[in-house]
Amino acid sequence: PYRILIVDDAPAVRESLSWLLVAEPGFTVVGDAANGLEAIHQVLNLNPDLVILDIQLPDIDGFTVTRQLKVLPRPPLVVLLSIHTDDLSKERGVQAGCDAFVEKGSGWPGLLSVLQKILT
Repeated sequence: PYRILIVDDAPAVRESLSWLLVAEPGFTVVGDAANGLEAIHQVLNLNPDLVILDIQLPDIDGFTVTRQLKVLPRPPLVVLLSIHTDDLSKERGVQAGCDAFVEKGSGWPGLLSVLQKILT
């Protein structure tokens, strides 16, 4: 199964995503984080295959976290998750090295579709 780390400052989002992911075959949630520094620390300790990462975090934004993760010797796939739907946010995500960008408004089917696409 793919090992996933969920990063979002909203506990309800982390819990909901975790609950939805564990119900899907092939996914294991290995941890979660509420901010960017914690996310980097968790990646170093847990070595997830994939990080679902909110852009707006209380300390380091998701773009910066993505750049830091992508220089690791074995970088995880990064899916940025955001309420922002503007082209600038998507472009910043691509420049940071994200593997996919999902708008929170696309809901669970949209996120699941992207996860299946990048993991196959």
